[in-house]
Amino acid sequence: MAHQSRKIINDPVYGFITLDHDLLLNIVAHPYYQRLRRINQMAFAHLVYPGAVHSRLHHSLGAYHLMCNAIAELKARGTDIGKEEELGAKTAILLHDIGHGPYSHALEQVLIPGAAHETLSLALMRTLDKQFDGGLDIAIRIFTNEYHKQYLHPLVSGQLDMDRMDYLTRDSFFTGVSEGVIGYDRILKMLTVHEGRLMVEEKAIYSIEKFLVARRLMYWQVYLHKTVLSAEKMLVRIVERAKELIRSGTSVLSGSPVLDYFLRSDGLTSTAIEPNLDQFCLLDDFDVMSAVKLWMFHRDKVLSHLCRRLIDRRLLKVRFQATPFDQNYVTEIRSAAARDLSVSPEEAAYFVFTGEAVNTTYNPGDERINILFKDGSVRDISRVDNALIHQTLASPVKKFYLCYTESIPNYAIFSRTDSPAGQR
Repeated sequence: MAHQSRKIINDPVYGFITLDHDLLLNIVAHPYYQRLRRINQMAFAHLVYPGAVHSRLHHSLGAYHLMCNAIAELKARGTDIGKEEELGAKTAILLHDIGHGPYSHALEQVLIPGAAHETLSLALMRTLDKQFDGGLDIAIRIFTNEYHKQYLHPLVSGQLDMDRMDYLTRDSFFTGVSEGVIGYDRILKMLTVHEGRLMVEEKAIYSIEKFLVARRLMYWQVYLHKTVLSAEKMLVRIVERAKELIRSGTSVLSGSPVLDYFLRSDGLTSTAIEPNLDQFCLLDDFDVMSAVKLWMFHRDKVLSHLCRRLIDRRLLKVRFQATPFDQNYVTEIRSAAARDLSVSPEEAAYFVFTGEAVNTTYNPGDERINILFKDGSVRDISRVDNALIHQTLASPVKKFYLCYTESIPNYAIFSRTDSPAGQR
């Protein structure tokens, strides 16, 4: 495909982002990609941080911009990256999130059980590859880690990928949470390829540690914030209730033909998604939120009550602790909620439920961050002398949560939790 066109996009985080190839411009102009404008990058984080209303399209373009910088740095160091490979890597990162559905992670596995967004992204990339006469072949092989230059894949999906680097930078910018600020430009300057693997020079150790700690802080302070968690879980319960009512024969219309289709397609899984990709790409946040507003007036008390609470920001309360909640106690709280709301104990489970939130700062078992020292030796970041990211921080942090209605007195929640010391 000829190298003809050029478009400049003004981004509030990085300044000007340049799209300089027809394939990239055609992808960005495609309806599959334009849908990302209508999907909020951070789901319900704006309920806590009002500025967090940027879209998946913002993030995708930002990750693409960082990929452009990373490849330029690697080429400046003598890494052999051809024009087609460069285009492939840029295309792969541009499309890495194209498979996200409405409200991103919140409704993943709920609307289409078993279909992770990565699976959908790959299916969409293969469809686009056919439409663009095989132009995405290298991008797909880089995305699936089947390309022979394996240092390109970690730039798309890895511990230090352009996806994470952009969402931390962008999300901290739009939320105003300064703990998420990372030195992405310094990290990119320190990237290198050694023995066919992507590495970081030892001069960047502290920048890498800052990046990993920023990610940990952003998870607990923003992505897994109590209010955000509550809103996302409530939305999941709303969709689950709508599906349950539909299965029982109750009429539940969303006002959106595509959302109605997926609510009724209960057996639809990732294996059956390919014929439904066009339908999937018509789904976005607007379908779901307009349905929630409509269902506020549904005759089912559980569905209407959940929807009204979400719209009015009267969210379920959340309690975190270090150990699982006693199930007998959860049943007791649920019974109290059933009496208060005049619903059955089974229906009260939509308002009182438990789960767990997990975050890992750095998982050495995953794609590693290898540090290249001046003497040519290579060590994992968690094995570096005096490293901040040691084995303790590599362990997952798990918090158990209880969601409940505000009608349950707080003292009752405090008085019966299993591990007061573990509460946050």
